[in-house]
Amino acid sequence: MAPTKVVLLACGSFNPVTNMHLRIFELARDQLQRTGLFTVVGGVVSPVNDAYVKKDLVESYHRVQMAKLATQSSDWIRVDPWESEQNSWAETLKVLNYLQLQLDSGCLMSNESPNKNSPKKRRKRRRISDEIQVDEVDYNITNTVISNQSLINTSEPMKAKLLCGADLLESFAVPGLWQQEHDNIHIITEWMPNEISSTRIRRALGRGESVKYLLQDGVIDYIKKHELYGAVSTVNSNLSK
Repeated sequence: MAPTKVVLLACGSFNPVTNMHLRIFELARDQLQRTGLFTVVGGVVSPVNDAYVKKDLVESYHRVQMAKLATQSSDWIRVDPWESEQNSWAETLKVLNYLQLQLDSGCLMSNESPNKNSPKKRRKRRRISDEIQVDEVDYNITNTVISNQSLINTSEPMKAKLLCGADLLESFAVPGLWQQEHDNIHIITEWMPNEISSTRIRRALGRGESVKYLLQDGVIDYIKKHELYGAVSTVNSNLSK
């Protein structure tokens, strides 16, 4: 039997997106393909909506733009702004189902946003959102991690798989939050661990310290230009030195 084609989805703040966020995609792809059961054909970064209340969360517009800059060099990871453009915060499950519907309809994500001035496209996107229903769902969690069941329809040629960190994994222990059948989990080990986190990046930026090699250069330049996270846009800034 031919390997199942998979598209990985990562939901989160990406505030800002770091090299470790991208590294997790690579780890998950290697792990899945090593089993011989899957072929990872794409990855999607989905920044959370502004309605998700979190300290120091910058506007989703900036987080989406930084994610696009961070994935420019990737030939398989893309950014989808759909979650960030909704009128309210959307549960991760809803975003996962949205992606599966896109895959079922033959629409792959790209880093080009739809034309917001097109009424037809806007109506189509809203209709897809309203039709989202939970059928048979499988969660792929990593400490990155991954799971093996299918989403919505097992006969479809491509499957959406959720890629996430330890924070969401811990939520499986919360009574009533997840259903038992959602618990098919595979843990991926990072053999070259590091302590890169968006929180620490923001602290460093606020102190005027360099974050070179922790973020993609394009993301650092964007942060400086828009003076995000307390960074100062000056020619002599040491952010990218």
